[in-house]
Amino acid sequence: MKLTTSKRLFRNAQKYIPGGVNSPVRALNAVGGQPIFIDKAKGPYLYDADGNRFIDYCLSWGPMILGHAYKPVLDAVRKTLGKGTSFGIPTEIETQLAKTIATAVPSIDKVRLVSSGTEAVMTAVRLARGTTDRDIIVKFIGCYHGHVDHMLVSAGSGLATFGSPSSPGVPDDFAKNTLLLPYNDLDAAKELFKKQGKNIAAVIIEPIAGNMGTIPPAEGFLEGLRTLCSKNKSMLIFDEVITGFRFTFSGVQKMLKVQPDLTCMGKIIGGGFPVGAVGGPAAVMDNLSPDGTIYQAGTLSGNPVCVSAGLATLQALKAEKPYKKLGDSGRKLADGIDEILTAKSIPHTINRMGGMFTLFFNDEPVTDYDGAAACDTKMYAKYFQHMTANGIYVPPSQFEANFLSTTHTDRHIEQTLKAVRSFEPK
Repeated sequence: MKLTTSKRLFRNAQKYIPGGVNSPVRALNAVGGQPIFIDKAKGPYLYDADGNRFIDYCLSWGPMILGHAYKPVLDAVRKTLGKGTSFGIPTEIETQLAKTIATAVPSIDKVRLVSSGTEAVMTAVRLARGTTDRDIIVKFIGCYHGHVDHMLVSAGSGLATFGSPSSPGVPDDFAKNTLLLPYNDLDAAKELFKKQGKNIAAVIIEPIAGNMGTIPPAEGFLEGLRTLCSKNKSMLIFDEVITGFRFTFSGVQKMLKVQPDLTCMGKIIGGGFPVGAVGGPAAVMDNLSPDGTIYQAGTLSGNPVCVSAGLATLQALKAEKPYKKLGDSGRKLADGIDEILTAKSIPHTINRMGGMFTLFFNDEPVTDYDGAAACDTKMYAKYFQHMTANGIYVPPSQFEANFLSTTHTDRHIEQTLKAVRSFEPK
């Protein structure tokens, strides 16, 4: 497989873009390679600048649940483009997307559209603080909620500690009101609320973790957080940027039967375009300006081109009901990988939810960040390089999720398993 053009394009990009990429993981530093520059994509395939074709299990980090270049989405975008690209004035289609989300997600009455998942989290946190008149936010180690200053924190030495900045440029004062807890540890959360409950504005969590690899919640964990927040008049925020509309036609909260106070969404609701959203009960959402005093604004929020792509995606998901097929395909692929690696005596475990899974090179259960961090990242790098060389594009990090789309067929799965069978790490 030749990557001559990609190498040349990367060298040129490094002259004008920090690190040559516009998002760090794309640099492939975690897997010891150089970026592959993509020319086009269709269905389950990526085509790079050198003409190589890859079966794609990254899917733009999740949004392309219907596959790349899905015709109804492209048609909707073309139709909207013919009318203009941005107005900075309300359009009917914004209401249509907001209504679709609010109707599908049980905890949501109203929606504020923004331009990214990070912006949705920023808005939700400000809304929670303003509504409760409290400052402290609780997050879970290993969960990623975008590059908002007060979310870029690392754990201290105790079980539940005030965060410290995990990136230069984040002031200590921004991080001091963020507390961290281990994922899936309800006892730690109970102990924290005993000490700080009256000061906690909100708990924010990925209800199914996807940014330390796929990690589902332990039985009773989310229910326990809901109880703690309700008892202490704190808000529970679900970051469903990854999980929204991924497993059912709603947020994962409907499937897990736990309702948050606020929900952040992105990825799928944009259909491949930059769209984010925060939603919740009308009594809370109406605290946002202009009705309320909590300020939020965005020039491109509700951009008609982006919104049309998201609405077309959600309409297709509602009509096609692909979730059983996605789950079946995910199970077939994950079980196949598990069987092959077991026969090769390669230590591993696989966590899967529907058409989303992570292969961890660790033979112990992975239920939190410590378990994910104990994985053999060097082995994963070898796996990534092998799969890429065989025309399979998997996430370029041990700590990310694989995604399946409606365009992945049994033939694609078998081709992927064939590549896994030839994996012989030295």
